[in-house]
Amino acid sequence: MHSDDKAARYAAPDGKRDWIPGNFDLRDTWFPVAYSADVGERALRRIVHAQDVYLWREAGRVRAAEFRPDLLERLRRGATSFTGGSCFYRVHERYGYVWVWYGDPDHAHEALIPQIPFLPADGAGIPRYTQRSVRFDAASPLSVENLIDLTHADFLHANTIGDGQSDSDVVEFSSTSETLTRTRIVTRKSVAPVMRWIGGVRARYQDLRAVLHVHLRNNLCISYPSFSPGYAIPNVQPFVPVGKHRSRVDQTNYTVHAPAPFRWLMPRISYVIGPQDNSVLRPQNARYFESNQRRDLSSRFDAPGNRYRVLMARLAERQRAGDFAYGADADPAVDIAAVLGMRG
Repeated sequence: MHSDDKAARYAAPDGKRDWIPGNFDLRDTWFPVAYSADVGERALRRIVHAQDVYLWREAGRVRAAEFRPDLLERLRRGATSFTGGSCFYRVHERYGYVWVWYGDPDHAHEALIPQIPFLPADGAGIPRYTQRSVRFDAASPLSVENLIDLTHADFLHANTIGDGQSDSDVVEFSSTSETLTRTRIVTRKSVAPVMRWIGGVRARYQDLRAVLHVHLRNNLCISYPSFSPGYAIPNVQPFVPVGKHRSRVDQTNYTVHAPAPFRWLMPRISYVIGPQDNSVLRPQNARYFESNQRRDLSSRFDAPGNRYRVLMARLAERQRAGDFAYGADADPAVDIAAVLGMRG
């Protein structure tokens, strides 16, 4: 086992051995807690790490607070450090989401919102059919690790996005102190059933290049899978941590450049894939808290996941020591279009 892999196994945030995904509470980051289109004059409740966030609009402007707007005056004395005692969170709209700052409000800056190159920054023109919300009975890091794992899709979702049959399958990854990027290149892969059923792809095989870019602090996953023949399916999956056993994902599957009916129907696949993932994540998440003899199984595709564990453990250790700064190699707003392999 590589030394970094050992570090991941034994450097859990609570000091215990093994990986405890529900114990990560990373701060000083932006969470995309809701679609902009869902926030109106009536208060909408969201939860981040068991912390209430109420969203509403005043004269078109989004507000975010710890309490319902009608209770703010009465409960203001109960405000936490997340709002600097004001009750109001720092908030910003971008890419069709409402982003709320989780951490020291004095450290909030719009430049720390991750860049999503395939979405319009002002959110204009993002169709509602591309937006679908799913929930998982698991901690956000476990859900992210599941997405990083390459074997789960070929087996768990084989009836929708394709099996593991291919001529070659190459996995590469890189990382900074705040991000992990995983690239999978597959040649002559069995055509994804959804591409055949609703995408009109008549070939027997496809080539696939799938890039996943993960921001560690807020569990934001930016994905760019491109099929040939077929289409690119750029998507965003923000795994917002509700608690140790719960996460919410307001996905954007930006299929606007694919032909009809694929562009309308593909985002709905979230309602098929989500329950499949949850059927695995729900019991797995519980075992991390209930068993003193828990063990993690490994496969040849686990290297990116092991690196993810190491990075999360290191970041958590820095924050426990009082260091919430972003490293010199970590710029959330850097242009990642080339990293994703987007064509001009």
